Amino acid sequence: MNVTALSLPTVLPEFILAGGILALVLLGALRGERSVWMVTEIAVALLGVVLIVLIANHGSKGVTFYGAFTDDAFSRFMKALALIGSLVTLVLSVDFMRKEKIAGFEFPILILLATLGMMMLISASDFIALYLGLELMSLSLYVVAAYHRDDARASEAGLKYFVLGALSSGMLLYGASLIYGFAGTVSFAGVAVAIHGQASLGVIFGLVFLLAGLAFKISAVPFHMWTPDVYEGAPTPVTAFFASAPKMAAMAVLVRVVTTAFPGVEGEWRQVIVFISIASMALGSFAAIGQTNIKRLMAYSSIGHMGFALVGLAAGTTDGVHGVIIYMSIYLLMTLGTFAAILSMQRDGHYVENIADLAGLARTNGPMAFFLGAMMFSLAGIPPLAGFFAKFYVFAAAIEANLFALAVIGVLCSVVGAFYYLRIVKIMYFDEPAKAFDQAGIAARVVLALSTALIIFYAIAPAPLTDAAMAAAKSLF
Repeated sequence: MNVTALSLPTVLPEFILAGGILALVLLGALRGERSVWMVTEIAVALLGVVLIVLIANHGSKGVTFYGAFTDDAFSRFMKALALIGSLVTLVLSVDFMRKEKIAGFEFPILILLATLGMMMLISASDFIALYLGLELMSLSLYVVAAYHRDDARASEAGLKYFVLGALSSGMLLYGASLIYGFAGTVSFAGVAVAIHGQASLGVIFGLVFLLAGLAFKISAVPFHMWTPDVYEGAPTPVTAFFASAPKMAAMAVLVRVVTTAFPGVEGEWRQVIVFISIASMALGSFAAIGQTNIKRLMAYSSIGHMGFALVGLAAGTTDGVHGVIIYMSIYLLMTLGTFAAILSMQRDGHYVENIADLAGLARTNGPMAFFLGAMMFSLAGIPPLAGFFAKFYVFAAAIEANLFALAVIGVLCSVVGAFYYLRIVKIMYFDEPAKAFDQAGIAARVVLALSTALIIFYAIAPAPLTDAAMAAAKSLF
């Protein structure tokens, strides 16, 4: 690979996004609140352009900024997922922001800034670049979580996320400093060479602190405590954003760190990954059973799904990373589709969030009940929907790596978790109908229908996703 101080083709998507953000800040400052919808529309178009450039500019793979920034198949794939999550979130937010009267030009700009941080994070190949990307993403997310300033729940959500996020950043920095002290370099490749096969106690301590900081960003147990409150308290489009795009970036950097910086001490980091995987799957499966708020239920569902994705990472093989990439892709589809349904839960001009509000939906809105039911079946991992294949790939990788106990625990947790997904289907199809929902916005209906079509279609034609995911996984090894 070509290592340079600056290679513009390598960082072209980030360069376009950063330039667009600066232009939108200037536009918002000059036109004030009159620019709200213009800024939002331009932001959506900008994300679309960056996604197209990312896909089209495939011939410039390399390393730039003196080895701090890597452009490879893995980074491109995960950046595409993050961009899709951000773009769909912005599209879904328009109706919500208008009806709740909280629209402002700052919101799309904050989403774009967080997305820029994600792209930097995904391509980071040393600890300094990793921290810069992480903080750019996190600082934007802190503000977005508390975006509804007049809502006490949103303010509480933002404060909780900020305090716990600052703690996790400190842990990550401490871990990175320990690793630097023992390895003498911040480069992932340099760390791999320095500590290959001979991890001292200090390196193991640093590795544990580093993984703890990254586990917070994917809301894995025991660093999940912010997730239910933030998901419930933040405005619903913000919750959809938290559940989708940032998870792609955090999981991508976690995969890159353990596979490129610590390949020689696999036994040490595998123990940590296995522990947080089992804990996340178990808590996500059992804690969601008693939930009555669908956003809070989705928080525990997210915790559980990150545990399932980590099953593939624990394998530490190309097939394991391949499974993680497929899992995150399908998880993104299911999450965006489910939140499109949640944003369609409007009654008498107000958004409702209780699971009981879905009672008898099949008789009052048959298409929405079908689409949301398909999402629930897929989240539960029931064949032939895409969610089944997502779990199949990570469990198969774990079995090939002789992690039989982890795979068995994963299957058992999946069975338990199916209860609360299927309970929603039962409520929609067999309970007495509640009052019908208002007509949902066109964006929510399109996203819900398209997500459902894709999770069904995957069983018919899985090759495009699986082939691209395998190419991305191989680029790491």
